[in-house]
Amino acid sequence: MRRRSHSSTLILVLILLLIAALVVFRAQQAAKFHLHNASTQDPQVSSVRLGPPDIYPDPVRTPGAIDPDIAQANINENICNPNWSTRSIRPPAHYTDQLKREQIREFGYADTNPRDYEEDHLIPLEMGGNPTDPKNLWPEPFVTSMPDGGAHSKDRVESHLHRQVCSGDIALEEAQREIATDWYRVYVAMSAN
Repeated sequence: MRRRSHSSTLILVLILLLIAALVVFRAQQAAKFHLHNASTQDPQVSSVRLGPPDIYPDPVRTPGAIDPDIAQANINENICNPNWSTRSIRPPAHYTDQLKREQIREFGYADTNPRDYEEDHLIPLEMGGNPTDPKNLWPEPFVTSMPDGGAHSKDRVESHLHRQVCSGDIALEEAQREIATDWYRVYVAMSAN
């Protein structure tokens, strides 16, 4: 009986050590990503943004780009039309997957695993973002230096602003500017309400 208890304790300790090692590894990866982005971002833009640099794209490489076919005057024909879908303009996966691999290398990200990123549109398609312009696409990490700073949190902001635009509460250009400038500021504001 005593031997069985000792074995169970040893297994539990090994599992806990493995979990701790995994947590430390993920934290180091996020810190490396954070340090890289902090060194490449425009200090003037970074000082205005609410969140840490690793949750945003480099503003020089990815300032955002709009789709010239979508404007405030025609949003009821496209992005606010319930019969319209981003599938009609979304670039094929082979394009975005290739671009993601190229950008991970080009940007010098410490974490080079493409599965750890979503090739994201800074200005989303449902808000009139350009579908294929590399200035509107970047490898957005799922895991960042803060728990609510990754791709899933930005997705919530995109849906929120899209609803605001289509209900007439905010102009399309204003929503595009807000998400491109500091999507996390919008996230914090909407979370507070």
